[in-house]
Amino acid sequence: MMQKEEPTEVSLVEAFIEEAKAELVTRQRQAKEIGLLVEQSQGEVDKLAQRNTSAAGELHQLVAHFDTVPREDIKATYEKAMDTQQRLFTMRGQLEKLQADQVHLRDFATFAERTIGLLEGGATPLSGGPAVTATIGIEEIIEAQEDERRKISRLIHDGPAQALANFILQIEIALRLFSVDQEQARQELTALKTSANATFANVRDFIFDLRPMMLDDLGLVPTVRRYVDAFKDKTGLAVTVVVTGSERRVESHREVLIFRAVQSLLGNIREHAQATQAKVGLDMDAGQIRVSVEDNGRGFDREAVLDEQAPERGLKHLAKRIEQVGGSLEVESTPGSGTRIAFAIPVE
Repeated sequence: MMQKEEPTEVSLVEAFIEEAKAELVTRQRQAKEIGLLVEQSQGEVDKLAQRNTSAAGELHQLVAHFDTVPREDIKATYEKAMDTQQRLFTMRGQLEKLQADQVHLRDFATFAERTIGLLEGGATPLSGGPAVTATIGIEEIIEAQEDERRKISRLIHDGPAQALANFILQIEIALRLFSVDQEQARQELTALKTSANATFANVRDFIFDLRPMMLDDLGLVPTVRRYVDAFKDKTGLAVTVVVTGSERRVESHREVLIFRAVQSLLGNIREHAQATQAKVGLDMDAGQIRVSVEDNGRGFDREAVLDEQAPERGLKHLAKRIEQVGGSLEVESTPGSGTRIAFAIPVE
C-alpha cells in the first residue's frame, strides 16, 4: 500500500503564490470597478455643485426682487436650494467612502504584488533597509495629513461656510420685510438667532475636535472629561470616566495620541456598537498610562476587524500608532457580548 505523500514546503509556497495571484486579480478587478463608481460619483458631485451654485444665484436674485416675487415662488426656490445642498452633502459622503475603499484595495494590491515578487525571488523585502522604511513612513505621514486637510476642507465648506451664506440671505430677507411686515421680519430674525447659536456651537465642537486647546493648557484628564461630557450630550449614551493613579502631565505627543485614541474608540461605539453604556478608564501609573474603553454593545469578530484585508482598518491603524511609541493594544470582543479595548503607553 502506497503512503500518501506529504506536501513539501516548496509545493506549499507555490500553492500560496497561486492563491495570492488569484486574490490579487480579484482585488484589482474590484479596484477597477470602484474606480468607475468614483468617476461616476465625482461627475454627480460636480453636477450637484453647479446646481448648488445656480440655486444660490437664484436665491440672491429672489432677494433682489423680493417685493415683487410671489410668496409661493420664494418658498419653492428656498426649498429647491436646501434640497440641492442636502443632496450634494450626501453625495460627497458617498464619494469619500468610495475613494477610501479604492485606496484600501490599491494598498492591498501593492502589498500582494510585493509579497508575490518576494516569494518568487524578484523583489526586495519591504523591510530591506532604513531608507525603505523611512520612505514608507514619510508617505504615510503625508497621506494622513492630506486626508485630514480634505476632511477639514469639506467640513468647513458644508458647515460654517454654508451657514454663513444662509445667514446673509436671511438678513436680506428680514431687512426687506421690515417695510412690509414687521412681525414676519421679527420671526425671521428669531429664526436667524437660533441658527446662529446652533452654528456657533457646531464651530466650537469643530475646533475642539481639530485640536482642543485645553489639551495644551490643562492636560489629558480634564480634556477627556470635557470630551466625554460633550459626547454624552450629543449622543445620549451613558458614559463614565474612571481615573486612577496620580493625575499628571506627560509628553505632548503622547497626550495627543491617547486623546485621539479615546476619541476614535468612542466614535466607533457611537457609529457601530448600538450600545447604551460605555466606560473610559485612565490609569496614570508611574511608568505608563493604561487606557480602556468598554461598551455593552453588539460586539464584533475580533479576528475579522484586525485582519490585514479588512476594510475597517481604523482599529488596526490605531494599534500601529500605539506600537510605534512602544505601547500595545488588546481587543476583547465577541458578537453580542460587548467590547473592551485597552492599550498601554510608556511615559517618562
